[in-house]
Amino acid sequence: MRHRRSRRARREALFAWLLGAPVILWLGATLVYPLVASMIYSVENIRIIGSPGAFVGLSNYVAILTDPDFWMAFLRSLIWVVGNSVAQVFLAFISALILAQAFPGVRIARIWIILTWIVPTIVIVIVWRWLLSTSGGMINPLLMELGIIDSPIGFFSTSVSAMATLVLINSWRWFPFIAVMLLAGIQRIPGDLYEAATVDGVSGFQQFRHITMPLLQPTIFVLTIIGTLLSFNVFDIVWLLTGGGPADATTTLPILIYRTAFKGYRLSEAAAMSVVATVVLMGFALLAVRTLAPSREDK
Repeated sequence: MRHRRSRRARREALFAWLLGAPVILWLGATLVYPLVASMIYSVENIRIIGSPGAFVGLSNYVAILTDPDFWMAFLRSLIWVVGNSVAQVFLAFISALILAQAFPGVRIARIWIILTWIVPTIVIVIVWRWLLSTSGGMINPLLMELGIIDSPIGFFSTSVSAMATLVLINSWRWFPFIAVMLLAGIQRIPGDLYEAATVDGVSGFQQFRHITMPLLQPTIFVLTIIGTLLSFNVFDIVWLLTGGGPADATTTLPILIYRTAFKGYRLSEAAAMSVVATVVLMGFALLAVRTLAPSREDK
């Protein structure tokens, strides 16, 4: 009997591996191969894609790690990630709590909220460029009509306003995805807990603090890791709206990597930057898993 069970278990395991093999091969082709290729390029002196290069060891890493532009871009990426995390979580929490209520049209609202997430990036860029334009845009006249400003503002003209505007636009696009995930987590919380808390005279804020937040921790944990990794690597919105300007104020690490590889024709240095960024993100993910994930003893 044990022999039969063992054979059956091996067959089921083999069948599972066969089902997962296409996905594993696809991940290997799209993730592992580019990473290995970047590591190989980073120790050579290739300048243009397709050109031959000689082995130079760690000289590219020394060059980028001693380059002030690299560390400034890295610092801007951290500011970008923190700003997006705060804005997205704030907007997502408010939206999820509203959509969790029962009111007429709530189903339509839950569908419409994800439109900003599925709209192509180029459409978002065109719309926001028009809205924020100092000539013909709608935001500046509206703010002037409300008495908030006296003259049109160039939202992308200064370093602070450009970064803040990009954070708000990117958060506006991605917070619906987080809101839907949080809404799913809220709907999994048993309603009996809230009913019992209401009977005991617990206020709404206390219910949110002691029931909603603790039970949403697994969802928040996953969204924190995914959101951070995705925000750090955002390239399209930043490049299309500002190109890294003004005066490199929005040049995050992905923008610097692109410029180094395709504008400065230093492919190997760009590959070294991407390897360093990958190591940092992997380190963050591992640290988050160790510090934020609930331990087995707590379960």
